[in-house]
Amino acid sequence: MKNTFSPPNSRQIAMPKPDKWRYYLYLSVIWLVSPLVQDAVYAAGAISGDTVFIENNTAFPNASGLSATFSTQTAIDLDNEFFQPLGSNGRSCSTCHLPEEGWSITPKGVQQRFNGSGGGEAIFRTNDGANSQHAKVSTLKARRVAYSLLLNKGVIRMGIKVPENAEFELIDISDPYGFATVNDLNPSFEFSLFRRPLPATNLKFLSAVMWDGRETVSGRSIHYDLTRQANNATTGHAQGQPLSSAQRRHIVEFETALFTAQVYDNDAQVLNVSGVKGGPVALSKQGFYKGINDFFGDGKTGQPHNSRVFKLYDAWNDLMVTAPTDIRAAVARGQQLFNSKPIVISGVPGLNDAPGFGNIDVINGTCSTCHNTPNAGSHSASRFLNIGVSDAAQRTSDMPLHTLRNKATGELLKSTDPGRALITGKWQDIGRFKVPVLRGLAARAPYFHNGMAKELGNVLDFYDRRFQIGFDNRERLDLILFLRSL
Repeated sequence: MKNTFSPPNSRQIAMPKPDKWRYYLYLSVIWLVSPLVQDAVYAAGAISGDTVFIENNTAFPNASGLSATFSTQTAIDLDNEFFQPLGSNGRSCSTCHLPEEGWSITPKGVQQRFNGSGGGEAIFRTNDGANSQHAKVSTLKARRVAYSLLLNKGVIRMGIKVPENAEFELIDISDPYGFATVNDLNPSFEFSLFRRPLPATNLKFLSAVMWDGRETVSGRSIHYDLTRQANNATTGHAQGQPLSSAQRRHIVEFETALFTAQVYDNDAQVLNVSGVKGGPVALSKQGFYKGINDFFGDGKTGQPHNSRVFKLYDAWNDLMVTAPTDIRAAVARGQQLFNSKPIVISGVPGLNDAPGFGNIDVINGTCSTCHNTPNAGSHSASRFLNIGVSDAAQRTSDMPLHTLRNKATGELLKSTDPGRALITGKWQDIGRFKVPVLRGLAARAPYFHNGMAKELGNVLDFYDRRFQIGFDNRERLDLILFLRSL
């Protein structure tokens, strides 16, 4: 097989045996499918004894095709502290951030790990993996029940208190797992929240760290914020001691060098040849700074927002005319729809009510209004939006529901997750979350912070209902094909 990259001074790196065999399995599968994509992606791995080496651009299969990661450190260093169990419960960063699952986790992968270990693998810990920290896990059946949300939606439980002097108070809770009732409410009570692990890749394009921005410190760099996150994840999720400065630095240097994207689609096929700019290598060269191409004006140049955020598949635009039934033409149409399909945006706290921009009741936008970072799709400014994902109307029976009361007005609001409000204490921030990076979507379903959208089609259906967009069947399919090619 043609090898399109050879990292300089590459070395084999020690890895524990369980992880060795997981990567061996993936590499074996990739070698079987690689002739289909040999000029664009490749699988590379040297396995000897207890060592595994995975080169840049090694492709991992997902439901839509293949994704790959490129590291600007010339290779993915599996000896980095990111892969080391630095806590007391056997977890490492890679427990919930797997390269073969878009540097996050998927229900399918979690279920395989449960079946292979009987629920004993490191991800299955009651401190945050179970629906309740009091869940019974003494039998296989009990563990399957205890970890049902992790198994079905790939979510981790977060415990966060209401801030002191918050503008609201928690007055009632409906918890299907008996973790808390209204009788348990007291100043030390922690909300039981369920959120997807964000991908530990493409971090260059972040304007805030974590769904609610709790690791973001005003005036500090993303690198600083990520060192906080690495340390808090170790002391919390891994139940360990604080990391040394060197350990934090090594983890962040590793993470910020990673770029992940889809490189092969089962229908459109190769995504990074003949002028097409998919894949992680081109992504690693994409420029970014906070506020770039923001809807309310570029944060550095002051230039107006350009809705043409994605240009990856411009080379296929001619196919929309010459071969409209070609899947590549559908991807190009999907890209065009993402950039230009009109969406009337109203009732979105964090956007329509932004006081610095005149409290715009109605914004005539597109998908790229919020996903405005060029060729990445994150929100380039540190802004948190409430599109209604955690509203009571979206609640499913497997999620807790919290009733909040505004201390000043007495207004009541029900939410499955108050989001940013648990960091700021502000009533207006209830339900607000950051806009995630879109690249590498196909590898890391389900979607939204709570995993409520099982597939990309469910994501589009939510937006279609929420903003009454009116996608027809072809538009819906074209957008799905484009999104899964990111």
